[in-house]
Amino acid sequence: MGKTHERIDGRLRSFIEAQPVFFTATAPLADDGTVNLSPKGLTGSLAVIDDLTVAYLDFAGSTSETVAHLRENGRITLMWCAFQGPPNIVRVHGRGEPVFRDDPRWAELLGHFPDIDPTPHGLRAIIVVKAELVRDSCGYAVPFMSYDEDRDLHGKRFAREDDASLSAYFAKKEHIAQSIDGLPGLPLPLPPTTV
Repeated sequence: MGKTHERIDGRLRSFIEAQPVFFTATAPLADDGTVNLSPKGLTGSLAVIDDLTVAYLDFAGSTSETVAHLRENGRITLMWCAFQGPPNIVRVHGRGEPVFRDDPRWAELLGHFPDIDPTPHGLRAIIVVKAELVRDSCGYAVPFMSYDEDRDLHGKRFAREDDASLSAYFAKKEHIAQSIDGLPGLPLPLPPTTV
């Protein structure tokens, strides 16, 4: 029932771009390390860059597990599943990298997200994933659910922060500069953006 694809194009690309939510999974190298699984949403915060590259905006949150794991080993899996329409699950297994705000690639990467204003969300990194394995499967057991709209709470919460106050907020959080397992997480204080 599952099928391996050589690239993210055509039907797969259309499917990925149409989904209002996706999931990321990462893990540290340590056998007893904490596996992380995160839901991601916000319309316009994900982009298919090319046939083997996907990127998404990494906004302010309570931990930085994905960033920490990617800094350590780069392994990541992204998953989309159809909650409406024909059943389908798509997974992109690959190598990811957090691109931070002072990286020379920042402005070019940010250009792939024209429909979103990242300012009110405390944008801290852009996660770039190079696909090594692209698979889809049936999704027969995924339930039908309706998408109503994006929540506005995240934007409302972080819109009142500037770089200095956001850095101070992150410094107070236990698992931002370091992961749950003590790996280096988000570099603090936040560097200014290169844009």
